[in-house]
Amino acid sequence: MSDWMPTATLATLELRASMLRAAREYFTATRALEVDTPALGAAGVTDIHLANVEACANGQRRFLHTSPEYAMKRLLAAGCGDIWQACKVYRDGESGRWHNPEFTLIEWYRLGMDHHALMSDVERLLAAMLPPARALDRAERLSYQDAMQLHAGIDALQDPAPVLIARLDTAGIDVPDGLHRDRDACLDLIMATLVGPRLGLERLCFVYDYPASQAALARLRGPVASRFEAYWDGIELANGFHELAAPAEQRARIENDARERARRGLPPMPADERFLAALEHGLPECSGVALGFDRLVMCASGARHIDEVLAFPFARA
Repeated sequence: MSDWMPTATLATLELRASMLRAAREYFTATRALEVDTPALGAAGVTDIHLANVEACANGQRRFLHTSPEYAMKRLLAAGCGDIWQACKVYRDGESGRWHNPEFTLIEWYRLGMDHHALMSDVERLLAAMLPPARALDRAERLSYQDAMQLHAGIDALQDPAPVLIARLDTAGIDVPDGLHRDRDACLDLIMATLVGPRLGLERLCFVYDYPASQAALARLRGPVASRFEAYWDGIELANGFHELAAPAEQRARIENDARERARRGLPPMPADERFLAALEHGLPECSGVALGFDRLVMCASGARHIDEVLAFPFARA
């Protein structure tokens, strides 16, 4: 095939368009305002699990966003109410069957909802977007602890790192030396290799209440975070939170990220002070979720590689 040609077929591009149109109709019907926030910002994400794509504009260092989350929360604090957008986001070092460095997220926020109510909203959106041939039955819901016990035989909230490593060894999975003292990294590896591929094989599956140590931007309830992920066909499609609204706690998490980045030799990232100022002003009670649109199109079309649902992936951009 000539290098200038798209990697997605016309039928797949038409499916993408119809699914995006259905999403827009769903959000219009449920009174969520469509917004448009900058892809290029002054602050990069501090999360150690995400790598920023840097740029230079007007002689100034800038970052392409990994998610529109911070900017959308500034709009929430300004009183915009329920909001959503579909946008391109950028993550360095992510290429493969399920990853392209540039991809499409659908992200939205609902006021007055917790993460359980937002799971139902995700389910309704997918029902509206999917073609009849891929209609889904009622979703399964498992706590993170139950999912890990069911599919890996571990207690994700109690078992120490040596037990997790032994479970990985039993499954024939190589554990890098750097992970031996990182319990959360071991849990992530177990989820990626032993648990995630078994989720959502017959119907959509929500995994909720992650360990508090994996809260990201979710609020905490004792040993767990009010966070969920959605899986279909063994693929993670969405990540959602009952959003943390406490500015002091959010700043503490960003500062902890900075210390961990330094410990790991990762480049320092400036904190997004405008986002933190918005939290100081007051973020309303809300939940939010980011849905990987390209992966959803893969599941809907039966594609086996993300290139099959993109007009021009990274290698042809």
